[in-house]
Amino acid sequence: MFSQISRRAFVPFVQTSSQLSRRAMATTIREPSLTKKYGGVFTVTLIPGDGIGKEITDSVKTIFKAENVPVAFETIEMSGLSAKDSTNTQQQIDEAVRSLKRNKVGLKGITYTPTDQFHKSLNVALRKELDIYASLVLIKNIPGVPSKMHDVDFVLVRENTEGEYSGLEHQSVPGVVESLKIMTQYKTERIARFAFDFAKRNNRKMVTAIHKANIMKLGDGLFRRIVKEVGAAEYPDIKVNDLIVDNASMQAVSRPQQFDVMVTPNMYGAILSNIGAALIGGPGLVPGANFGRDYAVFEPGCRHVGLDIKGKNEANPTAMILSATMMLRHLGLAKEADRISKATHSVLSRGKTTTRDIGGSASTTEFTKAIIDKLSTM
Repeated sequence: MFSQISRRAFVPFVQTSSQLSRRAMATTIREPSLTKKYGGVFTVTLIPGDGIGKEITDSVKTIFKAENVPVAFETIEMSGLSAKDSTNTQQQIDEAVRSLKRNKVGLKGITYTPTDQFHKSLNVALRKELDIYASLVLIKNIPGVPSKMHDVDFVLVRENTEGEYSGLEHQSVPGVVESLKIMTQYKTERIARFAFDFAKRNNRKMVTAIHKANIMKLGDGLFRRIVKEVGAAEYPDIKVNDLIVDNASMQAVSRPQQFDVMVTPNMYGAILSNIGAALIGGPGLVPGANFGRDYAVFEPGCRHVGLDIKGKNEANPTAMILSATMMLRHLGLAKEADRISKATHSVLSRGKTTTRDIGGSASTTEFTKAIIDKLSTM
């Protein structure tokens, strides 16, 4: 049952050349662009990131090793905590970009972003360098995990490369800062098609455009209009509607069951993914992925660094494990993905060996071992 749930939640974005010729701007990874496979083993870029990143990616590595998953990781260190100057920051980004260009697929923890004005976000920079423009976040109740709401099952599709995260800011005069929000027709059409393609492939019935067009009439107005036009013209079998972001936030915490696929500009998606995590039990449960035309990077859907529990062996690795199973399906390793996903859900549903964030007392390594023990009986 759980493997069926996982398959419904995510169908890999791989297209044949004939499909690509029909829609060149389709928001998917092309078959020839998948990571190279040598000796039956895929090489994948691994970026542990900051905070709990090493602990939860070690969990994935341990499970993969126990299952003999044919994936070899090329580990790249990229840390916002160690970025003491802009040169060092750019060197880290360049190394990660080179690795992902070689391997095409990555598994990533979250890197810390300092709040001072001198350090840019490594996460945003990486997405922009590789044009990894579509963020996919799966918000779904997990049986056995205590949660505030039930029957929650929706998907967030977030534009990753423009909007409020364009990074274009300047101080025109002392005490006056201008931040530019960039919205383009091209990128809005691209993310809209991604959302509708995902809905069609995964038997989802409705796409909701999230915006603030009542105030930002040009920028968010363009987003709202383009999403609805793409839906009406190209996906007549999928219902399309729209909601103002503040109303959508209220609706998400009062009646989340109404949502199916939500497509959002950058910042609104960041906010709604955190709301979604709270609905189902916390950020440690939410898997995610990021797609560009040629590259895919899989990471937890709620981008929490977890500096406060770093090194304490308390982190919940579920989000990273399930993100890794999404990666395996992307690589065509559906059997391995289904086994690991089913074992993870089984351990969670029993509730005997779960981490503190969801009411248990198990450590990260104990939870990981419980999954491996379950796998050995399957």
